[in-house]
Amino acid sequence: MLRRHFLIAACLALSGPSAFALEGDPQAARNKTSMCIGCHGIPGYRTSFPEVYPVPKLGGQHAAYIVRALQAYRDGERTHPSMRAIATSLSDQDMADLAAYYSANPAAAEAAK
Repeated sequence: MLRRHFLIAACLALSGPSAFALEGDPQAARNKTSMCIGCHGIPGYRTSFPEVYPVPKLGGQHAAYIVRALQAYRDGERTHPSMRAIATSLSDQDMADLAAYYSANPAAAEAAK
C-alpha cells in the first residue's frame, strides 16, 4: 500500500510544474505591470542593451509561457540582464498574476501606454 502511494506521488511530481501551478489573478497584476510597460508597452520597441533586438509583445501570450520565461530569467537560463533583475524581484505569485493579466488581455501592452 505504501509503495502504491509513493508511486502516485512520484507520478504527480514528474507530471511537471503545471500540476502545482499557482492560479494567477489578473486584477492583482494591475499594480505590478509598471516594470513591464517601460519596454513591453511600447509598440515596435527595440532594446539597445546588451544587444539590439525587438522586445516581444506580452498581451495575448500564453500564461504558462510567460511564467516559464520569467522563471528562466530568474534561474539564469535566459541571460538578459534587465529581465534577470526584474524576474529575481518577483515572487512565484507575482509571475502567475502577471501571466494571467497579459494572457487574458491581448491589448494590454497597448492599453498601458
